[in-house]
Amino acid sequence: MSFKSLKIGKYTIQHPIVQGGMGVGISWDKLAGTVSYEGGLGVISAVGTGYYEDKVYAKKLVSNRPLSEVNFYSSEGLKKIIFNARKICGNKPLAVNVLYAINDYGRVVRDACEGGADIIITGAGLPTNMPEFTEGYPDVALVPIVSSAKALKIICKRWQKRYNKIPDAVVVEGPKSGGHQGFTYEQCKLEENQLENIVGPVVEEAALWGNIPVIAAGGVWDKSDIEQMLSLGASGVQMGTRFIGTDECDAHQNFKEVLLNAKKEDIQLMGSPVGYPAQGIVTNLTHLVQKREGPAIKCISNCVSPCNRGEEAKVVGFCIADRLSDAYLGNLETGLFFSGTNGYRLNEIISVKELMKKLVQGE
Repeated sequence: MSFKSLKIGKYTIQHPIVQGGMGVGISWDKLAGTVSYEGGLGVISAVGTGYYEDKVYAKKLVSNRPLSEVNFYSSEGLKKIIFNARKICGNKPLAVNVLYAINDYGRVVRDACEGGADIIITGAGLPTNMPEFTEGYPDVALVPIVSSAKALKIICKRWQKRYNKIPDAVVVEGPKSGGHQGFTYEQCKLEENQLENIVGPVVEEAALWGNIPVIAAGGVWDKSDIEQMLSLGASGVQMGTRFIGTDECDAHQNFKEVLLNAKKEDIQLMGSPVGYPAQGIVTNLTHLVQKREGPAIKCISNCVSPCNRGEEAKVVGFCIADRLSDAYLGNLETGLFFSGTNGYRLNEIISVKELMKKLVQGE
């Protein structure tokens, strides 16, 4: 079957494939720009933009790390990433992913709009006030990430009442995705929360609000997975981990090697300072944290509000900003490497063009 294009707000994406936003520095200008150029929707992660181009966009550094949220989520860094992605994809639709749990959420959303993002995608919390921060940018499409029909209903009710707006699309994410989950440890394992079982109810809820396009995410790997999600009523899919296995992915070569060498049992849920479990690869850091011998926790960047300036980091045993940025810098000793449950299936690094061909035409 050939896939229909995906419509999000005023934008048409040729192939119904959204590349997941991955920070720090996994999906920046090269990956997102190329995915958009090749007919998917490239998504820039707004996390850790102070590290872009070797931290030149962080105005203040402590221990060579961006000091505070204003530097970690660098306005200039994000705008430069969008600018450089545009050089690759031209006027094709381009998105920015901004986590709701971050400090300075509203400011970062405005930065993305000012920088020329067409679409803003937000997960890691219920973004009930998201439209507030895109005022003055009526063409910017808004896409929340949910893990249930109930969450979508809450968002739609709030947005309609407060802003006379409904989402331009919605991502429904199951517990096989990489990074942070919308479920507790126990909920991640329940059959009723698996992606194939939550897509239908979300599609039904979306239909009540004027057929909001639903994008299925978490564990989607190949053409047959895409076909399955479309058959369940989704209008498109979001894929993150699979895109790490591309030449254009902004991740360090060491990150790609960690994924290429991972076995199925190496990909596990772990605690996170954000308060929900995160999915990643068991590495040297994991063992250090288990023995309570991990790197010192100093909360230099003040990245996420649920962490409470490092208090939650001390509970779980690591600073998420520092460890994700170490992975971006290729540090195998102290890096935190996120992956979806299918990451072990990655066995080659290919171009985005080739990957898109495989996803659209089959392998």
